[in-house]
Amino acid sequence: MPLRVAPLRVPYRVSRLQSFRPLTTTYARYGSSQTHQYKPLPEPEVFNKTSRPGLYYSRPSPKDLPPLQNKWPAILALGALGVSAWGLFMVFVTNQEKLSSSIMQQIMNTVTENPELREVLGEAIRPEPVWWMNGDPWIDGAIHIPGGNIDLSFRVKGHKGAGTLYFTSIRRVKGEPFQILRFKVIADDGTEVNISPSR
Repeated sequence: MPLRVAPLRVPYRVSRLQSFRPLTTTYARYGSSQTHQYKPLPEPEVFNKTSRPGLYYSRPSPKDLPPLQNKWPAILALGALGVSAWGLFMVFVTNQEKLSSSIMQQIMNTVTENPELREVLGEAIRPEPVWWMNGDPWIDGAIHIPGGNIDLSFRVKGHKGAGTLYFTSIRRVKGEPFQILRFKVIADDGTEVNISPSR
C-alpha cells in the first residue's frame, strides 16, 4: 500500500504595507447613438464703459379718488336734534314740577269749591289735558317762591264747558305773606268768574 505524504505548510508573515493594495477605479463607457453638439462659449463682457440707461416704463395714470363728503351738515343736524331733545325733556320736567307743586294743589282745591265757577263749567272741574304732553295739562308761567313771584295760567274744564284760569301772586317784602293780584277764570263763551281765595 503506497504511503501518502502531506505537503508541508510553512508559516510566513506579510508585512502590513504589503497587505494593502491600491484600488483600481474602473470606468464604464456606455455607447450612445446621439452625438452631443456643444455650443460655443459667449464672448467675455468687459465693464470698462459707462452703464447703459435702463428701460423706461411709462407710469400708469393714477385713478381719481372719490370726492370727500362734507360731514358738517350731518354733524349740525345731529347737534340740532340733540339740543331739541334736551329742550323738550327740560320742558316736560319743568311742567311736571309745576303740576305737582303745593301751589297748584291749593289753586285746584279753591276752584273746585267755588259755586259760581261750577255754574259756568259744571261739576268735576279739573285741568284740561293736552295730547302733546302725554295726557297731562300744560301749565304756563312760573313758580318762583324765593323771589316772591307766582304767575300761572292753564286750561280747566268741567262737564258743561271749559276755560282758562289765571293766577298771579307776589310777595313785596321777604317774610310777608303773598298777595293775590289775579285769580279768575275766563270761559270759552266769554264769561269771566273772579275767584276769591278760601280762608
